[in-house]
Amino acid sequence: MSTAEFAVTFKEAGRSVIATRRPWREFLDPSALSLPSSLSDATTRISHNLTRFLSNYCLVVLLLIFLGLIYHPFSMIVFLLVFVAWFFLYFSRDDPIRVFGFELDDLVLIIILGLSTGLALALTGVFVNVLISLAIGAVVVCLHAALRSTEDLVGDMQDPFGDALLESPRGDYSGI
Repeated sequence: MSTAEFAVTFKEAGRSVIATRRPWREFLDPSALSLPSSLSDATTRISHNLTRFLSNYCLVVLLLIFLGLIYHPFSMIVFLLVFVAWFFLYFSRDDPIRVFGFELDDLVLIIILGLSTGLALALTGVFVNVLISLAIGAVVVCLHAALRSTEDLVGDMQDPFGDALLESPRGDYSGI
């Protein structure tokens, strides 16, 4: 891959991440926060908000990991290199990866990247820092997703069945 192709791939992948990210104003809207009425409501909120704000939540968790590594500059550089490897080798590619004429399966690639990530964390000695940052990130994400109401998102959500279930050939059911 030439430098120009690499830059184009990086630019397109960055645009796709930005395209799926929701506005921070919508994500951090304090008027949308409220306590859920039940555990069922909380799990429904978490499901809807994770679907809608997945890119935002990923950026928040990455920021927390970055802050957890702030006192370990070498580990931060290794983390950034591993992140770039995951980004380019797994998330932003469309074509299969070929090594010595063999096509790598996605599962094999995930195992290789996962092992290299674990090895990098173990060798730099920040495994516990990253684990604690991930735990804090999971708590923050679940707390925000449970507290953010989904009433303002109803109009934005698409029905997977289209309008087929909204209209009946028999008319309204108000006469039952």
